[in-house]
Amino acid sequence: MSNMHSRPMFDVEALRRGVEERDAATMRSLYAENAQMTVVDQRDQPSHPHQISGNSAIGEFFDELCSRDMEHRLEQVVVSADGSHAAYLERCRYPDGATVLATSMLDLRDGRITAQTSLQAWDEESGGARPQDAPAAAAEAAERVEHLDFGKPDEVRTFDHGRAEILNVGGGIIGRLVLEPGWRWSRDVKPLAGTQWCEAPHFQYHVSGTLRVHMADGTEFDAKPGDLTMLPSGHDAWVIGDETVVVVDWQGAVHYAEKS
Repeated sequence: MSNMHSRPMFDVEALRRGVEERDAATMRSLYAENAQMTVVDQRDQPSHPHQISGNSAIGEFFDELCSRDMEHRLEQVVVSADGSHAAYLERCRYPDGATVLATSMLDLRDGRITAQTSLQAWDEESGGARPQDAPAAAAEAAERVEHLDFGKPDEVRTFDHGRAEILNVGGGIIGRLVLEPGWRWSRDVKPLAGTQWCEAPHFQYHVSGTLRVHMADGTEFDAKPGDLTMLPSGHDAWVIGDETVVVVDWQGAVHYAEKS
């Protein structure tokens, strides 16, 4: 117990100060030397995200970002009890009123960020770009606006107690998983996958129902409506209760439940 409590914890107040005061040096100090940052947005789809490697490059990213005339607000931060993961929600506003909303999932070690995956969304009139290249991307984004509906998916993959609805958008694939009460991956999808564990990494937003996730290392937790989960390969999952689970998956739907 004493070792757990003596482990360095993530400095949430430093994160708040760095974000809201646009303090690039403070933001850089939160990252490990070999940290990796992944950004997914309308320009950089999950199949080819924007990758930034190393503390130095991440520092340059924040130098540019913090130099912009924008208002930043940290709206919510959650840190796991063991200090190994965190997530936060950030809202940014340009002087013209255009808003960017970013959700970030963090892997932590010794109180520092070792890996970060951020999902960004913005007002369409802003042009849909990362802060450092917004003007150049505005025309490009306008030329390839896509408006799709999961009610009319490009493909539906069915399996016992559920289905995966697939949309091809922006050069990538997004899936909506609809999992009925009684569904369990190791019973209903494992025969299709042919692997001991689900090997598809997921980056998901949970719309409804409760999904219990069991990782190969023994970690287990429940994901509920409003949660974001980023799951590496090696897990099982099943529906809890009598409500259908619906999740939107930006990463793991490419080959999910495909029949050979």
